[in-house]
Amino acid sequence: MISIVIISKDETSLDETLTAVASQAHALAESTEILVVDASEGRLDYIRDQHAGGVTWLPFQPVPGARISIPHQRNAGVRAASGDVVVFTDAGCTVETGWLERLVRPLISGQEHVVSGVTLGLAPGQGLYDQPSPSAPDRYLSECSTINLAFTRRAFDAAGGFDESFAYGSDVDFSWRLVDSGYRILSVPSAVVRHDWGNFNRQLRRSYRYGKARVRLYRKHRGRLRHVLRTDPMVVVYPLFLVGLPLTLLFPLYPALLLIPAVRNRSHGAGRVLVDHLMFGLGVLAELAGR
Repeated sequence: MISIVIISKDETSLDETLTAVASQAHALAESTEILVVDASEGRLDYIRDQHAGGVTWLPFQPVPGARISIPHQRNAGVRAASGDVVVFTDAGCTVETGWLERLVRPLISGQEHVVSGVTLGLAPGQGLYDQPSPSAPDRYLSECSTINLAFTRRAFDAAGGFDESFAYGSDVDFSWRLVDSGYRILSVPSAVVRHDWGNFNRQLRRSYRYGKARVRLYRKHRGRLRHVLRTDPMVVVYPLFLVGLPLTLLFPLYPALLLIPAVRNRSHGAGRVLVDHLMFGLGVLAELAGR
């Protein structure tokens, strides 16, 4: 049994996601089920009714005091799932042809326990978070998101599920604990999901929250700090640059240090990437200051 868990909150394009996912699920030789963990408080019931019989609908009540319920929703979905293999994607995602079969194939064969597909923006270059090209070779990852992920229940139980104290960053925390438990995360770039990352301002707000979340992650996983400059330099370099901005009064060329990452990221839009990274660094500083 393969359980496909889709989390949702007021995302009307859930209808298109369910239609595409159901089509690919029916094409698999293995038994499948689709579960929607919906926090829309009944506002998407008309979509539930359109997919009656093919989808298990789980109305979700946010935990009191929880600002963002994503890890709660994911845990609830896994608890309700019947399958030994669990697949995650989100409402509003567009799954490309062959996505599901390519994502679960290494798990069904018994070769792997955790597989991550590639997530791209709806249009080329739309997202600051677009991942490697679908033509890239398979490889193992040190961390991953959960928007396009499949794993065995054994791996989920070993990691202990999602830490519900996190808002942003729960996916990275989960993947780090998977790796710490001895599991490898196989990247399968041919399993592609497309997602609307929102406009540039929305992406910048997300980058700020990612920066805050990164600090919380390292507070929990303190052993990873000794390798942070090698594995995650952005969490150090950009906050330090921002702290050093007053040096511009003495050294007017200080901001020219940004030319180095600008040149490295010129193919992705240097200005856009730099603003994103600076917002990330600002988030790091805000969390360190307790704000």
